[in-house]
Amino acid sequence: MSAKFFFTRLQYESGDWDVDQRMPSNLLNSLVEYTTLKVDTQEKIISLSSDEIFKSPFCYISGHKLVQFTKKERENFKKYVNNGGFVFADDCNHDIDGLFSKSFERQMADIFGPQALKKIPNNHELYKVFFEFEDGPPTTSQELNGWGDDIVHDYLKAIEINGRVGVLYSNKDYGCEWDYDFRNKRWYKIDNTRFGVNIVMYALTS
Repeated sequence: MSAKFFFTRLQYESGDWDVDQRMPSNLLNSLVEYTTLKVDTQEKIISLSSDEIFKSPFCYISGHKLVQFTKKERENFKKYVNNGGFVFADDCNHDIDGLFSKSFERQMADIFGPQALKKIPNNHELYKVFFEFEDGPPTTSQELNGWGDDIVHDYLKAIEINGRVGVLYSNKDYGCEWDYDFRNKRWYKIDNTRFGVNIVMYALTS
């Protein structure tokens, strides 16, 4: 594994994986700014069907269309998570009926079982591993259509493997919320990418 942390975006054959294109560099900038991690500031795009994913400390998957993994993609996803990998899945929810969320949840049920994806409590280690988020996941301006139900949810979901989160699943559309030029961050009263720092730090330390 690389001595530097690197951000992997998962490319999958169905749907539209290439969303929120400025988000990774913005989050990586925050890791440089707030932590002592050695960081590769260039996003890596790796096919889910490639064995290269097993070298990745952290993977991101998003989209707002259908998710239908191929046999190889499904096998790699399961092996990666079961072997200690971490996937942050974010619903880029600009659809009306929750197509990404419904199809992604079906994939997770097929791979890990119908009861595997569960709400996580808002006092979970994820919310205090670096910055403190007393109320659980911070809200975004993007999330009303999340999971296709027009409800703003105050929790995230996850699949836990051996007591740690292997798949963190968000309906908040953090990807779009953090999709701006990092040089504009100074205009924000509170840096909204701080929760992304928590996600990465949890992935690396849990």
